[in-house]
Amino acid sequence: MNKIYLDHSATTPVDIDVMEAMLPYFSEKFGNASSVHSFGQEARSAVDNARHQIAEFLNCKSTEVIFTSGGSEADNLAIKGIIEAFTPDLNEITNKKKPHLITSAFEHHAVLETVKELEADGKIEATLIKPNRDGLIELSDIESAIKKNTVLVSIMYVNNEIGTVQPIRAIGQLIEKINKERDQRIFFHSDAVQAAEHFNMNVDYLHVDLLTMSAHKIYGPKGIGLLYIHSGVPIKHQIIGGGQEYKKRAGTENVASIVGFAKALEILNTKSKIIDDNKGIEKLRDKLIDGLLKIPNSFLNGSRKYRSPANVNISFINAEGEAILLNLDMEGIAASTGSACTSGSLEPSHVLISMGLKPEQCHGSIRFTLGRKTTEAEIDKVLQVMPGIIEKLRKMSPFK
Repeated sequence: MNKIYLDHSATTPVDIDVMEAMLPYFSEKFGNASSVHSFGQEARSAVDNARHQIAEFLNCKSTEVIFTSGGSEADNLAIKGIIEAFTPDLNEITNKKKPHLITSAFEHHAVLETVKELEADGKIEATLIKPNRDGLIELSDIESAIKKNTVLVSIMYVNNEIGTVQPIRAIGQLIEKINKERDQRIFFHSDAVQAAEHFNMNVDYLHVDLLTMSAHKIYGPKGIGLLYIHSGVPIKHQIIGGGQEYKKRAGTENVASIVGFAKALEILNTKSKIIDDNKGIEKLRDKLIDGLLKIPNSFLNGSRKYRSPANVNISFINAEGEAILLNLDMEGIAASTGSACTSGSLEPSHVLISMGLKPEQCHGSIRFTLGRKTTEAEIDKVLQVMPGIIEKLRKMSPFK
């Protein structure tokens, strides 16, 4: 049985060219990039070249690219780093002095849990903006949430569960306009982990101060991410122990993975047909959406217009999501009930709840995410087996 992988938002296979670029740095060019001898300098050169390549992709300075262990660490560094830069002596914080942070109610847990922890510790006050029913954040809601003590806005570029694309450029422009009339500047961070494969990542175009990326979402290796930090943005380091990453993130550089990250972006950048690729994936996505919506009592989660070309998230009433996944897996089809970070949870999706769905509607949601090698035959296979799976599970449901 040929297996079908439709969970590319969880992770992607490493591109063969990426793997080949990485291999020498495991055994042949194995030096520590902080060592002064020739082995170390060979590794340092690889890191510097990779950082330069990535900076060109983002249209920023090399010194503005900080490597991390992944997207979650980068999100933590952005949020905690900004807040702690503004509150060096947390023991003296009063309610009036607490920095204010704005984010959305359906961010990735790396953002949400960080914000909630800071709030529980009394270090910040936070506003969580709910998306509209289409899974989109309204500019007017962000503008009305801003206070005199607001120091950071963090809004994800593409939602990892429902694939809706947020108006990041418009938010960045709004914050820049507001900053012109303020003494205290507001910084803007975007978790763009799910965006790089399909959307404009030019940081000047997006008007962001900080931006998170992860390699394993773009056919690169796991365990490597980055945080773009615009020059002059105050950041308090979170990992101490060395002077690496311009003293913003201590630790021996993961040279092989950094090289792989740069190679993955090089492949993405030189495709030059990203628009055509998006159209091809969109065509398959739309076929899958249209086919699945023919199943009675099903509905699409999130905007159809402002959506990643690779994301399909459908709710099936009176069919349990985990049971759907198990049945799909028996057919050789891999999908998800939400983000990979929470797929083992029995709690309803916080993303769908924030959009106003009831828990029973959330439990029947399935996320299919397409990739570069997804074929029409694979989509046809899903559409062939899904009606029978849903019918069988609904007959078993106590809520039918």
